[in-house]
Amino acid sequence: MSESAPAINFSPSNIRGDALSTPGTALRILGFAILVIAFVMGMRAQDQGLFLRTWMQAWLFVTTISLGALFFLIVHHITHAGWSVVVRRPAEAIAANLQWLWIGFLPFVFYWWKGELDFIFPWANLDALKQISAAEAELVAKKSAFLNDKFFMIRAGVYLVTWVVLARFFVGNSVAQDSDGSMTHTKKLEKWAGPAAILFGLTTSFAAFDWIMSLNPAWFSTMFGVYFFVGCCTGGFAYIGIVCLRLQALGYLKGIITTEHYQDIGKLLFAFGVVFWAYIAFSQYMLIWYGNIPEETAWFLARQIGEWRWVSVVLLFGHFILPFLFLISRWTKRWRGTLLFACVWMVAAQWFDLFYLIQPKIPHDIGVYDTYEQILAHYSNESAHFFSPWNWVLLVGFMLMLTGSTMRRLSSMGLLCIKDPRLNESLRFENM
Repeated sequence: MSESAPAINFSPSNIRGDALSTPGTALRILGFAILVIAFVMGMRAQDQGLFLRTWMQAWLFVTTISLGALFFLIVHHITHAGWSVVVRRPAEAIAANLQWLWIGFLPFVFYWWKGELDFIFPWANLDALKQISAAEAELVAKKSAFLNDKFFMIRAGVYLVTWVVLARFFVGNSVAQDSDGSMTHTKKLEKWAGPAAILFGLTTSFAAFDWIMSLNPAWFSTMFGVYFFVGCCTGGFAYIGIVCLRLQALGYLKGIITTEHYQDIGKLLFAFGVVFWAYIAFSQYMLIWYGNIPEETAWFLARQIGEWRWVSVVLLFGHFILPFLFLISRWTKRWRGTLLFACVWMVAAQWFDLFYLIQPKIPHDIGVYDTYEQILAHYSNESAHFFSPWNWVLLVGFMLMLTGSTMRRLSSMGLLCIKDPRLNESLRFENM
């Protein structure tokens, strides 16, 4: 730490983002219009299952980014961190999106109301599943106490309400402190950060089980909740870096967010988004490979056939090997251009990871083949639908909504936690 705080420009032009409001509103309206049109067209699509899986993928992409930002806030308050005060407001603006992201789940409520939830979740219609695969239907029927549509919707409501409450609590108290400067807000946030972390872990884990793992209801992995959590960190930490860098490129927060803060954002991204992700992904694969249980191995086999084989290879290189080599140096984390590139890359890697998790469908007859080579040969033409228009239309729509809403939040809340008691510590922060 240095001895004294540098001279900082706290003028409104540096710490207020009022000019972000109008373009933010425009982006949000455009994104919403795209999503409404896409949903109307999706209901008439020939393959509604593909449309709903892609909607889930795009919606979870922006949701995991916001959840990652919320986790950043929780960790900040649990650890009484000082360095991250100057980057906390951008994180709060991203996490605040959880207060409207529940709207993205409404299409699944609509299909449930129509009795057509089985377009995406096979367990929602056991009779239809039995006609396709009696053995799988029998196995899934044993999980019906958990995998039934009413309980599924109740759980979804619990997850979404919990995230709304947590986002409102952490963001609301921080903004209130800007007005009254009371230390009470800091103490309250630190007091409840521990219970919030437990709620966060439980809800994100079970949401992963419900919304992704149950797409293939016969499959299970006890590590999947942690895998989903790491994805939240990947997208959230990377997006925080992008927002901070873009704000400074627009002329805000000059002299406030420094190279030292960017290096620590890069450290978090490297630790969680690269190393920890690889550790969890390898551990899950290794345990399933070693156990060699058909209900488990089929999930990975479906990701090694046809075009999915190349998707798996790209994910390995794109999410671990290349970013590991790129971010292991401290200089790529300290230089703004290279860090921005890394953050954009890792946000894309998180989207690609969700594509890998959600889109493949396990062939119902995959267990009838005697050898691995027979499976590869039979399904050599399996398409990944990577260039499906739904992939890109829904991605653009949700990202416009996320970006526009984040800009609106920043314009209304201010760009800096101006009365946080640890602000001076953050301004003086230096890496050892």
